[in-house]
Amino acid sequence: MAKTTLAYTCSNCNASHKKWAGRCDACGEWNSIREEAPLAAGPKGKTLGASKGRKVPLGDLNTVDAPLPRASIGIAEFDRVLGGGLVPASAVLVGGDPGIGKSTLLLQAAAEFARTGKKVIYISGEEASSQIRMRAQRLGLTDASVKLATETNLRDILTTLEEEMPDLAIIDSVQTMWADHVDSAPGSVSQVRATAHELTTFAKRKGVAVILVGHVTKDGQIAGPRVVEHMVDTVLYFEGERGHQFRILRSVKNRFGASDEIGVFEMTGAGLAQVTNPSELFLSERDVKTAGSVVFAGIEGSRPLLVEVQALVAPSTLAAPRRNVIGWDSGRLSMVLAVLESRCGISFGGQDVYLNIAGGLRISEPAADLAVAAALISARQDIAIASDTVIFGEISLSGALRPISQAENRLKEAEKLGFSAAFAPSRMKLSSESGMNVQKYEAIDAFVEDCFGAVDA
Repeated sequence: MAKTTLAYTCSNCNASHKKWAGRCDACGEWNSIREEAPLAAGPKGKTLGASKGRKVPLGDLNTVDAPLPRASIGIAEFDRVLGGGLVPASAVLVGGDPGIGKSTLLLQAAAEFARTGKKVIYISGEEASSQIRMRAQRLGLTDASVKLATETNLRDILTTLEEEMPDLAIIDSVQTMWADHVDSAPGSVSQVRATAHELTTFAKRKGVAVILVGHVTKDGQIAGPRVVEHMVDTVLYFEGERGHQFRILRSVKNRFGASDEIGVFEMTGAGLAQVTNPSELFLSERDVKTAGSVVFAGIEGSRPLLVEVQALVAPSTLAAPRRNVIGWDSGRLSMVLAVLESRCGISFGGQDVYLNIAGGLRISEPAADLAVAAALISARQDIAIASDTVIFGEISLSGALRPISQAENRLKEAEKLGFSAAFAPSRMKLSSESGMNVQKYEAIDAFVEDCFGAVDA
């Protein structure tokens, strides 16, 4: 009998190693290398060409397929992120920090889906059935016909699902499942990969929609091999700060809809409540008289979203002043500071800079550059921006203001919430007249001079 050769794989970056080591050479992570059994090899000398398979049917590009059938979960914000509802035979992966509310959200979704007459099975590998029932009682969901089970054996779970044939199966979580044909511990790279593959294959073969819950690493990525995210149809992240009541369900991959949609929820004593107008909620506690506070008109997916950008600039006694950012890219902040110093002569060298996106929201689009620059200068000069003004625009390294997409939707959302003025790039095209006073600028230096006057270096 041929000798079995063990393989060692990093659970953080999925890099292969010939032997175990305390630190992965590829990503630098400590204690992340796990032992796993290799794939079984076929008989010696036998190749795939030795026996024929079946011919795969081929189609044309002009073939018209029937529209995808969708079923509403019963939570509008969840349906929005999924692209309009849950698609049968789809596999959805939901990740998020511990305690952020993933199980609460999915239990509410399971209950609402069951109330529409669908058959739902909720299988937990982390909690006992009594704990889930206690949560259901607290959330007022006991009247929903959701079937519960506590199990980690993948073979037993698949047998149960095949006999019950539900419309939706929720597995919480994929890292706790154990496949008995894989010789490694639950949560290892091999187990997570095998479990995700079996559950995704079952969903496609039987037409059952499956939602998998995934743990995340300290870097915010779903734990386990990245191939799991490639296997499933949709990857959702449930985000939020523990100190804030807002939660964001964000789509980062969706084969059946937009991959940048968000759903906004508010954590309450009765569970997660939908936020139908997140712009109004994010601005509800804004202090309009504070310097360093501006309103950015952003876009998340297809939804315009107004958020408050807060900045604080204070003298520093350190050789290397602090640059702390919450909710925005720190590299982007460094670029904006460099442009302000190089193109406008405004130095932040001896000062600490703190930047925060209010409400626990994280934004990533470059259109926030101008709003961040305005907040920084406002805080440095102690000059407040008019409370009825929104700001958006991308700043290039030359100091020019670049046009951004969906400007009309941003202005319509701002006008609906009572804003009457906007600062924007000059090359922005508007196809319809807006009731707002839009002031356009070619470059960042013209914007600074017009809004703040002469600024000392």
